Amino acid sequence: MEANERVKDTAEEEEEQVWSWGAGTEGQLGTGKLQDEHLPQLLHILPSLSLLSCGGAHVIALTPDKKVLTWGRGTSGQLGHGNLVNSLEPKIIDALNEFNITHVSAGWNHSGFVSECGQLFTCGDGQFGQLGHGDYKSQSYPVKVSSFSSKHVDQIACGMRHSLVLLKDHGNQIFSFGYGKRGQLGISNKVKSINLPQSVNGLKEVNVSSIIANGDHSAALSENGDLYTWGRGFGSKADVSSPNLVISPFSFTQTALGWNHALILTDEGEIVMLGGSHHGVLNSLQKGNSVKQDSNEAHVEKIHGLDGIKVVLGLLRDQSILFLQQKMEW
Repeated sequence: MEANERVKDTAEEEEEQVWSWGAGTEGQLGTGKLQDEHLPQLLHILPSLSLLSCGGAHVIALTPDKKVLTWGRGTSGQLGHGNLVNSLEPKIIDALNEFNITHVSAGWNHSGFVSECGQLFTCGDGQFGQLGHGDYKSQSYPVKVSSFSSKHVDQIACGMRHSLVLLKDHGNQIFSFGYGKRGQLGISNKVKSINLPQSVNGLKEVNVSSIIANGDHSAALSENGDLYTWGRGFGSKADVSSPNLVISPFSFTQTALGWNHALILTDEGEIVMLGGSHHGVLNSLQKGNSVKQDSNEAHVEKIHGLDGIKVVLGLLRDQSILFLQQKMEW
């Protein structure tokens, strides 16, 4: 799920701070309270972080020394603490302490963790096979995905009910498992669900640098800046069951998926959008000129009003979040 953001380089001298706000009735804000917050709340108890991933109502944090903390909703075991209860404050996953974790992802009710040596662990809701263990059971502790025992996993991306896995040193191959009725597994045929990893079609000749999943959407960014999407169609477009190249004059560096739209960052620091012409997802930002494409292709629009401002992206359902990386001058 989005947002899944790398925290700024620890070499920077500025003090690192984490703030949270919004829905909090399941402890997902990490404030120690079961209540919503309408204003940003500083989380004093968090150590220095290298990665944050926000799920349906839980959060996974990765520290620079490669340890994992989770908090929020835990009723499916997604926090990895061996129980089915919520956690109001960040808590270290003891079961992963013997591993150096380098990548994490929070889905709607499941979680994924990748170790430095390429092992993959998952926990949480497994009723659609999204944990990849060959069954439909939920797990309250992180369990190693045995299908990748002889492979080196580089990244995991957890969607609402499906998961994507990017391998290292295997031609950047992508695997998927879980719910697939909207085509988000990328295995050609739309299937209700699969509980063991299967290879995503159409990307074996592409050097993939990152994978993204949210809702019933899946995406992959290539090393040369191309974006491929599959799963639920954006806007009024039909669902697609295999990766489609987004035709665009832009070169992309980062993508954030929502439930109805996607924000994409170009190599020039500009933002373009797929879908999302409803629900007010543009807020007060101007809608730019559309890039002309075939009627069957995804519709790309440039967003104006952020020229000269460097951003990183975050999305959750129908909301767009832009994290400014430099101060605005008034």
